[in-house]
Amino acid sequence: MSDSAKDKRGRGTKAVHAGELLDKEHGSVNTPIYQTSTFYYPTSDPRTWEGITPEGTYIYTRHGNPTIHAAEEKLAALERAESGLVFSSGMAAITSTILSIVGAGDHVVAIEDLYGGTFNFIKHELPRLGVEVTMTPAGDIQAMEKAITKRTKLLYIESPTNPLLRLVDIHQVAEVGRRYGVLSMIDSTFATPINQNPIELGIDLVAHSCTKYLNGHSDLIAGAVVGRKELIQPIEKKRILYGGSIDPVGAFLLIRGMKTLHVRMDRHNHNAMEVASYLATHPKVAAVHYPGLESHPQHALAKRQMRGYSGMVSFEVTGGRKEAEATLEHFKIIKKATSLGGVDSLASMPLNSSHSGLSPQERAKFGIKDSLIRLSVGIEDIEDLKWDLDQALTGKG
Repeated sequence: MSDSAKDKRGRGTKAVHAGELLDKEHGSVNTPIYQTSTFYYPTSDPRTWEGITPEGTYIYTRHGNPTIHAAEEKLAALERAESGLVFSSGMAAITSTILSIVGAGDHVVAIEDLYGGTFNFIKHELPRLGVEVTMTPAGDIQAMEKAITKRTKLLYIESPTNPLLRLVDIHQVAEVGRRYGVLSMIDSTFATPINQNPIELGIDLVAHSCTKYLNGHSDLIAGAVVGRKELIQPIEKKRILYGGSIDPVGAFLLIRGMKTLHVRMDRHNHNAMEVASYLATHPKVAAVHYPGLESHPQHALAKRQMRGYSGMVSFEVTGGRKEAEATLEHFKIIKKATSLGGVDSLASMPLNSSHSGLSPQERAKFGIKDSLIRLSVGIEDIEDLKWDLDQALTGKG
């Protein structure tokens, strides 16, 4: 087991210190940016170029870089995983990981409630590559287990899901995977390592869009996957082959963001709970989706597998799409923008952003209504956010 997995320090200490490189030459307290495309060749063995370079050495930044490795070590420590990889985007991490596990003739079981890009890759792209796919409702573990065949190689979930904040029993999925010898993988972007650690619940691989909470400042596109070293090594080969490597400056920004992850998530968690409770009683709101509310149908599961409920709140505006669009236009503090997880509060409608690639029929099937607003609650003063929500919903701003 690696130092990352054995590290018993607190999450805040890990966020600040794990993975940091000691600059012995100049004494920089921050990990340096190794802004180079190539390195002095570390070995006379030409076979190095056929695969992954020897551990602790570097040849070419697409293969590896000290700044990138520092980001990987920090995230692995936060997730209590043996190893990790950082990519140029969340989708690069997800697609490279899945394609390192499955090929033509294999079978994947995935939940239906997925980020739109992931849904389209699994539902449409994998079958084009000869991979059979079965999609099941998010909370139905029995349906997932029933769908497993002798050719099944992967169980894929999100929890909480995008955009309706539904939960999947992570421990149960991991147990089903182990029982049938099938790998399990989760996109844990909404939760972050501060709020849940799927590795400790038995999941094999954990993916993140680092663009979101891990970076936290809406100025970076990145992704990551963590897990056991034996599982990460073939994914690393795919990253080299497909070219989904992050650049050193991006890795530095990710390191900087993760250093404050624990304090930001405390504020995101608090503000989102306040916002969700406020919206639940607002006359212009038809429904609120937030696992921290006792009214959430899976609140008990959230309490079991999460330490906090994150900063994402989805709500349905009374009156339909027109009223929801008017609400977005009237925000004065909350920004009308896609993405999530930054210090600024952002709001968007999944029908024309994260899930625009789904057909209207698919969105309706999954419960994504035209009146749905997905709110990424930032770290602003909570009373200001409540004021902005009220004036935008009532049109009295």
